[in-house]
Amino acid sequence: MKKIEICCIIDDDPIFVYGTKRIIKEVNFANSIIVYNNGKDALDGLMKLCIANEPLPDVIFLDLNMPILNGWEFLDEFKNCKSPRSKKIVIYIISSSVDPRDLERVKNYEQVDTYILKPITPDDLGKILGATVES
Repeated sequence: MKKIEICCIIDDDPIFVYGTKRIIKEVNFANSIIVYNNGKDALDGLMKLCIANEPLPDVIFLDLNMPILNGWEFLDEFKNCKSPRSKKIVIYIISSSVDPRDLERVKNYEQVDTYILKPITPDDLGKILGATVES
């Protein structure tokens, strides 16, 4: 099965990040992983990649509840990041929230594919790989 070139995790929970990285490696999901601890660091880092015309992630796993810049604020700013390579970056919201307002709000962001409840599982990654290969 084809795997993702670059995967990005944006989450302030070190235990979630550690576990997710292990699962990503275990199922051979991605060649490389970029991690940011909050939305601001992610936005700054991804904008630098955009400006330098460096490869951007194919997939972003985004937490909603983070300090400094939360997931919603990140999404509002990130849609302005236009790379000369302009590939489609698929964003998956990864959250422990089951608030119906969050589930509804996700529909306002075209770059967001799915809302996945924490913790992420090998099955979740398999479904993402299947969807990515088909598109």
